[in-house]
Formats: sequence, structure tokens, C-alpha cells
Amino acid sequence: MNRIDKTFQKKQKLLSIYFSAGHPELQDTLPILQALQDSGVDMVEIGLPFSDPLADGPTIQESSTRALNNGMTTEKLFDQLENVRENIHIPMILMGYFNPVMQFGIERFCQKCKAIGIDGLIIPDLPVDIYHHEYKVLFDKYNLYNMFLITPQTSEERIRFIDSVSNGFIYMVSSASVTGAKSNFGNTQEDYFRRVANMQLKTPQLVGFGISNAETYMKAIRYSQGAIIGSAFIQFLEKNTITAIPEFIKTIR
Repeated sequence: MNRIDKTFQKKQKLLSIYFSAGHPELQDTLPILQALQDSGVDMVEIGLPFSDPLADGPTIQESSTRALNNGMTTEKLFDQLENVRENIHIPMILMGYFNPVMQFGIERFCQKCKAIGIDGLIIPDLPVDIYHHEYKVLFDKYNLYNMFLITPQTSEERIRFIDSVSNGFIYMVSSASVTGAKSNFGNTQEDYFRRVANMQLKTPQLVGFGISNAETYMKAIRYSQGAIIGSAFIQFLEKNTITAIPEFIKTIR
């Protein structure tokens, strides 16, 4: 069974953390993973830096740029993660854009993910239709889940199609804007969370974009199986050491 499925069998609401590989420093990837696992985080999303991250807000864009300037590449990340499963047991997801995957070679990328122990991918610019018709068989061959994003503007028909072809979870984007931490959610977001919950989809949902504190986390998990924090965690890393990560997690739940 994929580790992601096992994690969703937990009765508790989940917390997933996103960070950019190679940020703040090139060699920080493994120490951050270890600190997050030790802090009780349920899942991690490792951002694969890209020079043109259109869906990301300023915080993640800047972290991606810094990681690239540090020398992070797809090959370097795979080298860093080669023996990661000796110590890291929680699900690991690579999140990035399709261009670096194609440049690396799609099947070769999938092979490396399987060899390392990556459980899934999130590729925001890979349309679900193209994935379903051209790549799903390949991803399934290497037991890689591919998670898709929905927004408040995604139609019910589209959401149900995504649900029908999805494994792992559906990434429920809290708003139609780019990534970024928010201090609170408004009625529009809560109505959206409630609407999707009432659809009774077969695939679990995690809420992302805008989760930054205990208040937004609690509102997100009221209608979903968990939440994802990215920008707020990256901002924390820029001001604190890796050893302080447990303090950040304690402020969320």
C-alpha cells in the first residue's frame, strides 16, 4: 500500500508541510525532513525549484530562486534523497512544474522516484486530461500517485472527473490566487470548503494556499482531512534555524 493511503487511515486530521529543496541552504533538505518527521508532521511536499514558478507567490518564488542560486537541480535533489528512506518514513511528495520533469526524462524521473521511495507528485501545470490519457499508466507502473488541484472556480463536473482518476488526495486550493500565507479565511473560502465536503468525494482532500497559523489550520480541517502549509513555513525558516522547527509545528496544532 502507498504510504499516502496509510497516512489517510489515521483518525486524526493531517498536517503536510511544503518546503523548497535547497533552501535556505543547499544541504538543508535532509535536516529539514528529519526535523519535520520528528515534530510529528504527517506528510512532506518537497518543492523542485524552477526558474518560472507561475502558480507560486513571492515567498515560494524567492525560495525557489535562492535554491537555484545555491546550485539545486533535479539531479542534485535525487542524489540528496538517495538513502532518505533509512531514516524518513512519512510520505514524501515532489511538487514542481512539468518542464524539469520532461527535461530529466519522464520515465527516468519516475524510475528515480520509485528507487528513492517518493510516494507521489504534484505537478500544477500538468492538466488532468493529459495525465489521464498519456501518463497515468506510466505513473501507475512506478506506484506514483499524482495529485491534482481544484479551486473555488473549478466546476462540479471537473471536480468529479478529477476525483474519478485520482489517487492519494485532492489538493483543495483555498482561493484562485497564487500561494501565500493568510491570517484568516473569509466566508467565500468556508462556503467553498463546505460545498466540496458535501460532494462526498471518494478521494480525501487537503486544503492548501493560505494556511499560516492555528486558526486557518482549524478552519481548513473542519471540512477536509487535513491542510498543507508552505509559505508560512518558508518564512519561518528564513528567520530561524532548523532546530526551531518543532516550535513552528507546535504553533499550528
